[in-house]
Parts: sequence; structure tokens; C-alpha cells
Amino acid sequence: MPLRLRKLIGTVLIVLLVIVYALAATTFATLLLGASPWWVHLLYFFFTGLLWILPAMLIIKWMSKPT
Repeated sequence: MPLRLRKLIGTVLIVLLVIVYALAATTFATLLLGASPWWVHLLYFFFTGLLWILPAMLIIKWMSKPT
């Protein structure tokens, strides 16, 4: 697969990942954390804000590997 095509596919995948992940994390937070104290919200959004990086790193690694 040509490198340019792999980068295009990877970019689209990362954009979709961010959109789906943000919607899922926010939906989960509104459904289950509504009555929780502020520090639980802070911890939840801190960890979920960092967690999307792991699958994004895998996509970027796949995008940048030589052909």
C-alpha cells in the first residue's frame, strides 16, 4: 500500500476515533456520573482525555511504517 494512501486512511481513522471516543466518553459521563462529586468528574475527564492517545498511537505507528 502506498505511503500516501496509508496516511490518508490513518488520518480519517484518527478523526473518526476522536469523534466516536468523545461522544462515548461524554455519554457515559452524563449517564453514570451525574450525581458524583466534582473530583470524580475531574479524574474521569482527565483519564478519558488521555486514554484516546493509546489507539491513536497505534494508528500513527501503522501510518508511518515503511512500505
